[in-house]
Amino acid sequence: VQLQASGGGLAQAGGSLRLSCKTSGMNFRIAKMTWYRQAPGKERDFVGDITSGGVTNYIDSVKGRFTISRDYSRNTVWLQVTDLKPEDTAVYYCNTNYRGRDWWGQGSQVTVSSWGQGTLVTVSS
Repeated sequence: VQLQASGGGLAQAGGSLRLSCKTSGMNFRIAKMTWYRQAPGKERDFVGDITSGGVTNYIDSVKGRFTISRDYSRNTVWLQVTDLKPEDTAVYYCNTNYRGRDWWGQGSQVTVSSWGQGTLVTVSS
């Protein structure tokens, strides 16, 4: 079983990113897929999950902002994150419990900056 994570990166507050987790070596159709995140200096925490039938569940702090979806033809699960906040900064991990053990993706860094990109002001004499 392998979970290959991709996506993530740097975003401004209020921005969006999409993380993906492609699975192999398992029957994706029967697996519940879960996303966790680990902020610097903190424990790894549950974010949300999606059942084999596509039912999703989220922690309260991300409801309405994060969306988990899955594509059975691609054996892939996604985590769409929108309206990002600085407190969403963390390494995000996909996970599944398959055949009695936990399997983890390698993690994707999401960094949310509270600074805007800046505006250049040019003053001409």
